Amino acid sequence: MASRSADSRTGNGPSSSIDAVSLAIIEQLQEDGRRPYAAIGKAVGLSEAAVRQRVQKLLDQGVMQIVAVTDPLTVGFRRQAMIGINVEGDMDAVADALTAMDECEYVVMTAGSFDLMVEVVCEDDDHLLEVINKRIRALPGVRSTESFVYLKLKKQTYMWGTR
Repeated sequence: MASRSADSRTGNGPSSSIDAVSLAIIEQLQEDGRRPYAAIGKAVGLSEAAVRQRVQKLLDQGVMQIVAVTDPLTVGFRRQAMIGINVEGDMDAVADALTAMDECEYVVMTAGSFDLMVEVVCEDDDHLLEVINKRIRALPGVRSTESFVYLKLKKQTYMWGTR
């Protein structure tokens, strides 16, 4: 699975430094992250070696990652939640602390009702309670939290392409 790194997302579309061929390579990898470089090369008009070099450059630049995406329930994590967090003071410090927590899979600064939204993946309800109560709420600057516990995962995809 390929995606833009969270650090490089600006919300303004792909970076102007990424050309159409690299975007086509990303789309190929989003369809199948294990697609052979030779097949990608054929689809985008490059040699296997050229595709390998471009993919490595995209990985090195943090433009994308190639990872295995799982359903947490199938690998022993029984509780997921999205947590809205309101912060007093510097959001960056709180966001950085959350980013360092293994349970936090997604950390984003937002405009609206919450300053930060954090997706957590936990082993069970006790683990979720410990993460929220003892770790997130204990962070300096955290004013309040609101938890949205997932009951069932209906869709999880990273196939937004390069539009």
